[in-house]
Amino acid sequence: MSSEVSARRDAKKLVRSPSGLRMVPEHRAFGSPFGLEEPQWVPDKECRRCMQCDAKFDFLTRKHHCRRCGKCFCDKCCSQKVPLRRMCFVDPVRQCAECALVSHKEAEFYDRQLKVLLSGATFLVTFGNSEKSETMICRLSNNQRYLFLDGDSHYEIEIAHISTVQILTEGFPPGEKDTHAYTSLLGSQPVFEGGNARATGMFLQYTVPGTEGVTQLKLTAVEDANVGRRQAVAWLVAMHKAAKLLYESRDQ
Repeated sequence: MSSEVSARRDAKKLVRSPSGLRMVPEHRAFGSPFGLEEPQWVPDKECRRCMQCDAKFDFLTRKHHCRRCGKCFCDKCCSQKVPLRRMCFVDPVRQCAECALVSHKEAEFYDRQLKVLLSGATFLVTFGNSEKSETMICRLSNNQRYLFLDGDSHYEIEIAHISTVQILTEGFPPGEKDTHAYTSLLGSQPVFEGGNARATGMFLQYTVPGTEGVTQLKLTAVEDANVGRRQAVAWLVAMHKAAKLLYESRDQ
């Protein structure tokens, strides 16, 4: 990829919306697939009472809109200002209690897991039904739109074109088999099985623009006891969270 194309993908601009300042991609096509669009606010004329506690609005009880859901609340029910990175807000913004809780939980992804995905990890990579594997570094692009795989060759997989994510794990929960799998079909709510298990690899199914059918990819963590192994496991756990956020973005 040329430096000019890379810079174009990562370019951002500062914009002001009714909800606050946002640092968004300069080109909308390069926005993060984990992002959420700003909601339409419930019109003031339709807001006579708080949509949480039913308090009547007047000169003393002012109305406020939650920047995440767009609903109308009194100050008591919408007083928290919380970072909302999925909408690219520069500063923390006002949110209702329910939305603030969700945003707090998502902060862990942006503070921890996203950094792991951007840093990358080393895997044995198998394409399709091939019996050959190649050692490659897999990482998320800076604009969060692509998975980059680098080894003897370079591959790019657009996150938006991934249809299935399957995290393979091994463990020994009492009374169960020693192999479990987390599967997200990215069209239904993902479920994680075998919570005490250890991630060992990942299957991806995705489409390639201009081609027919689905391509399959398998990542396998290298079996050793060094830092690389732990980093690969951390990367798989982070991808588990990313798949859930991707599902939510598509369901918006």
